[in-house]
Amino acid sequence: MDIFSVFSLLGGLAFFLFGMNTLGDGLEKLSGGRFEKTLEKMTSNTIKGFLLGAGVTAVIQSSSATTVMVVGFVNSGIMKLKQAIGIIMGANVGTTITAWILSLSGIEGDSLIMQLLKPINFSPLFAFVGIILIMFTKSGHKKDIGAILVGFAILMFGMDLMSDSVAPLADVPEFTNFLTMFQNPIFGVLAGAALTAVIQSSSASVGILQALSSTGSITYGMAIPIVMGQNIGTCVTAMISCIGAKKNAKRAAFVHLYFNIIGTLVWLAVFYGVNAFMHFSFINEVVGPAEIAVIHTAFNLLSTALLLPFSKQLEKLACLTIRDKHDDEETIFIDERFLNTPAIATEQCTAMTSKMADKAYKTILEALNLINEYDEKIAEDIIENEEKIDKYEDVLGSYLVKLSRKNLTVRDSQEVSRLLHCINDFERISDYAVNILSSAKEMFDKKIDFTDKAKKELNVLISALNEVLETTIFAFHNNNIKLAETVEPLEQVIDRLADKIKSRHIARLQNGECTIEMGFVLNDLLTSCERVSDHCSNIAVCIIQIHLDSFGTHEYLNEIKAEDAGKFKERYLNFSQKYVLPKNA
Repeated sequence: MDIFSVFSLLGGLAFFLFGMNTLGDGLEKLSGGRFEKTLEKMTSNTIKGFLLGAGVTAVIQSSSATTVMVVGFVNSGIMKLKQAIGIIMGANVGTTITAWILSLSGIEGDSLIMQLLKPINFSPLFAFVGIILIMFTKSGHKKDIGAILVGFAILMFGMDLMSDSVAPLADVPEFTNFLTMFQNPIFGVLAGAALTAVIQSSSASVGILQALSSTGSITYGMAIPIVMGQNIGTCVTAMISCIGAKKNAKRAAFVHLYFNIIGTLVWLAVFYGVNAFMHFSFINEVVGPAEIAVIHTAFNLLSTALLLPFSKQLEKLACLTIRDKHDDEETIFIDERFLNTPAIATEQCTAMTSKMADKAYKTILEALNLINEYDEKIAEDIIENEEKIDKYEDVLGSYLVKLSRKNLTVRDSQEVSRLLHCINDFERISDYAVNILSSAKEMFDKKIDFTDKAKKELNVLISALNEVLETTIFAFHNNNIKLAETVEPLEQVIDRLADKIKSRHIARLQNGECTIEMGFVLNDLLTSCERVSDHCSNIAVCIIQIHLDSFGTHEYLNEIKAEDAGKFKERYLNFSQKYVLPKNA
């Protein structure tokens, strides 16, 4: 084997890993995150978790990716540790599908059917169709299919290149002598674990072993411990990902590690223990790609059959490894691991923004209630919630900026834009809740109150504000365009009500019915209510404009305000009739 064969080997490995990555990314984007989202909604049923973990991993072609996602779910509190165990076991089985695909390269025969079954013969056609879809279609869905086809072709080309480059090693005595050391099961396990830990993919390391098997130098005695070691090595990705995570996330990573270590120790001991008495005749026979795929699948199925009934014991073992010292402090964060699966990251950001919206809504309503009946405990809650909402904005803003740089689908890109535009408005609504609180506290401390007429007028305004808030929050949660279109007409009515209340207050002030001091408080309250409704309008316009694939708030508002007829005017009139100030006595 000369230097050029080494170059071919490295190039084949590069194509293989790149093809696997491209194939996985294409499958993930084509699914739109549906498989990963299903993981998130997993029940506590371990068997269902196993089947789902196997299915998702078979689709996205990476047990490491599935396990890292599960660690992220556990870390975020979305999934419990006991739910994660079945999925992790299933991921180990699901990843074996890659070895079966690669084993097709070992098909032999001269018939047309046998030749057509060999991926290296039909993958060039896949690459041609794939590149046409990528270059000449505008549909994101078709481009994703193209990426899958091209990724598969590159993967198989890399596999074939590796096999060809190592073929001359069959005639090199030094290589054969080197491989004899892997007849020792311990060395075989360590070698498989080390190789997989370096490239962080058991599918890729098994593919490399399948390529080496084409030399005719790999026996069952070598392959079995190496494959077992490869399953241990793949745990390194999850172990790295849990650094800095919460205790349960670390435990999920350790469950993955213990599953593979215990499975390896038990079945290695059983296999070589039985061999000591029965002396398996096949142990020195040469293996090919298909036989390695069988070993890979058999080991993971046997390990699952052994340990699935003991999932609770695995959980306890992980808890003993990572002990509870104190309860983790409640934090507001989105796991960085999800950035590698943008569909999941986008969904998590949406969920967190929805929580932020609900908290802002609750905070402003509590503040408005303090106007009539001040409560110090509720006032403290409002201050605490406002600080939490500020934290929501900081965390979400930073995370969404990182997420926006990822390769997003059109739908996810629109959702990220919607969230980026809305989080500031939710934060500002909570700020005005504090302003309203300050006005209520001033009234309470100074023991001053509005006149009965002012109270009745404010109640009308607050009712309208409550409706615009409720409509806005509901429209945001459901991305409801039609409901969002009703916000601006109501916002205009609120502005008009505030102006009328100010005018009436001036009239009462001139008649000596009210004081200047109460006038200042009233003006602050009215300003806060107007600003809150303005931010509701911003959110609603954002929902509409993102849906229309454009964003021009001022242009949109100018257009609808300029309308003399149509739905806007009709809605405005309906709200005007609904929210009418009581007549002056």
